[in-house]
Amino acid sequence: MDKDTFWALIQAAHDQSGGDMDRKDELIRATVAALPKDDAIAFYRQFRLAMAEAYAWPLWAAAYLVNGGCSDDCFTDFRSSLISRGRAVFESALADPDSLADLPYDEEAWFHEGFEYAILEGTEAVAGERTLDDALHPDNPSGGPWDEDDLDYYKTNLPRLWARHG
Repeated sequence: MDKDTFWALIQAAHDQSGGDMDRKDELIRATVAALPKDDAIAFYRQFRLAMAEAYAWPLWAAAYLVNGGCSDDCFTDFRSSLISRGRAVFESALADPDSLADLPYDEEAWFHEGFEYAILEGTEAVAGERTLDDALHPDNPSGGPWDEDDLDYYKTNLPRLWARHG
């Protein structure tokens, strides 16, 4: 499974869900579970690569600002939810985390816990329970860390998000 096919399947689940995250979970779980074994594993790998790509300090700062705090687990949910919105939103947020200010804010949709689990469950339904490749996750986020108490950082680097959520 190539990157374009991965994103096409993500986008289809997003479009069909009508914005309902639980429905999106059901759709992606069923989609992955219907794939041939090798494709399901490759889909999971593409998902893990996207999660690793989004493991970046600037994006974490955006999630922290929007949510009023963001733990490791919370940031995992945020990245998974970001992926669930499709390639265009994902790539825009990676290039400019402040672009998230253009999207309507819904805490459930932005920090949803279930999407990552739905992909894992769909993959395991096809591939069986086994250890999947989680070694793709970097030890540290990319980019430079920020001081979560430095309000000037948010005002300077995330001005539109600051205006909405600061």
